[in-house]
Amino acid sequence: MNLKHKLLLVTILFSSICFAQTKVVEDFKPSSVNQPGKEYPMVNSEGRVRVQISAPEATKVQLDISAVKYDLTKDENGVWTGESAPQDEGFHYYQLWVDGAAVPDPNSLYFYGASRWGSGIEVPAKDQDFYALKDVPHGKVSRHMYYSETSKSMRRCFVYTPPGYETDLNKRYPVLYLQHGGGEDETGWSSQGHADLILDNLIAEGKSVPFIIVMDNGTWAMPRPPRNAQQGERPAGPWPPEGWADGFMNTLLNDVIPMIDSKYRTVPDSEHRAMAGLSMGGMQTRVITLAHPEVFSYVGMFSGGSISVEDLQNSPGFKDNIKLVFISYGSREIENPRPGPWGDPKANTQLLKEAGMNTHFYVSPLTVHEWQSWRRGLHEFAPLLFRE
Repeated sequence: MNLKHKLLLVTILFSSICFAQTKVVEDFKPSSVNQPGKEYPMVNSEGRVRVQISAPEATKVQLDISAVKYDLTKDENGVWTGESAPQDEGFHYYQLWVDGAAVPDPNSLYFYGASRWGSGIEVPAKDQDFYALKDVPHGKVSRHMYYSETSKSMRRCFVYTPPGYETDLNKRYPVLYLQHGGGEDETGWSSQGHADLILDNLIAEGKSVPFIIVMDNGTWAMPRPPRNAQQGERPAGPWPPEGWADGFMNTLLNDVIPMIDSKYRTVPDSEHRAMAGLSMGGMQTRVITLAHPEVFSYVGMFSGGSISVEDLQNSPGFKDNIKLVFISYGSREIENPRPGPWGDPKANTQLLKEAGMNTHFYVSPLTVHEWQSWRRGLHEFAPLLFRE
């Protein structure tokens, strides 16, 4: 065999290998969060997301998911179809790009994330049973409107009351104040996170005591970068900037907690009060509980930094008042950590334990900075709360 034939054979073999690696498994099924009656978007057993949209006049359409864009192909009827690479299990935001314009997929339900109402999709997870809708007693998620003296404005929070709250009128309940991430709002934990279903199932299994969950809007305004900064570049100086959480901290302490204690049957003391959050909400939890350990007894941070021994030294009362510090991350976050001022979260949590605190560090397998990490975090955190 001469060199030319050898090169041709190598090319054929390489092409065959690449084709085998990229061949899509054709077992797609409609997403569980599609609009009623819509076939697309779809997900297959590999976790690929396939979308379809009719746009006869468009010249280029793309699927944008997990910060990657995938080109769609147009057929003779002007219908564009295409799919992504395999995605992690769980919930993902996505959008479509039509001739350079970012638009929601008209076939999916809409969720508030990435600072907009947009499309979302569920990639079925092997452990999705813990947040599945089951035939068990269910609590209620209610919208609560209130006036904030701190911000001089009307605000909204969502309140989960556990099964039995409306029938046993003599019982009082502990409260978890549970915060969303940056670019999300007070709808996130019940819509994307399924916090209510997670608690319903844990309570039904006898793994968690019943408690109230309060989900408020902790959105904060980022400082404007200097005019000569690149897009997305952070301002110079410490990050987050000094005092960034003060607005929501004052709203929570002066408006939300007193309002909840007056309107709901809570046990209104620090021993029956917890705070937790994901990403930005975890960072807020860190700042607020360190500044006011007399208000809470349980602290949970999901992908939102950690608490160090130095923090204990700068926060008198935290070690004595806090019964649990829970820290969780996705495994891929641990492998590729985001920069932050709090150091190694696993090492910090271990040092707190060695200093005499009750700590728990949880890692969600094969997930990054995403809702499946935070659902799993809440599922691990809730059973540890309010165990007298």
